[in-house]
Amino acid sequence: MTEVRVTVDGVNYADDVEPRMLLAQYLRETLGKTGTLIGCDTSNCGACTVSLDGQSVKSCSVLAVQADGGEVTTIEGLARDGNLHPVQEAFRECHGLQCGYCTPGMIMAAVDLLGDNPDPSEQEVREGIEGNLCRCTGYQNIVRAVQSAAKNMKPGAQAPAGQTATPVAGGN
Repeated sequence: MTEVRVTVDGVNYADDVEPRMLLAQYLRETLGKTGTLIGCDTSNCGACTVSLDGQSVKSCSVLAVQADGGEVTTIEGLARDGNLHPVQEAFRECHGLQCGYCTPGMIMAAVDLLGDNPDPSEQEVREGIEGNLCRCTGYQNIVRAVQSAAKNMKPGAQAPAGQTATPVAGGN
């Protein structure tokens, strides 16, 4: 067993883990962060995407011990004070999901994209989420949701009802 100290969604954790335990398993099984989904177990689908130290990673391809000392944000950690994150809200408003299985990873990838590029073109959104697969949609509403979130996150933007326009820095 190896001790791992990690901050997840703003809470510090210290746990003993098997050195081969995946970050996705640690988040789901040890911490109960079940919004991090495991879709393919091969890092192809992106359903397990989380933010690790400000960068989106596929948590099924990262060992928990590799996150030691790091900061992880999961889909559960995006909402603040009972309000959805602007990207979550945009996915809801723009119908950027169907079955919802890919949605947590897609949103996490979109948050990272908008942290790096706050005003992406349609092509840039498509390239930014290309590592996340959706088997239900034609991606058009997902792209629309990401661009809507980008617009709503700009300083001075009028956010949807109940939301605060909050820029995301560094992919968090």
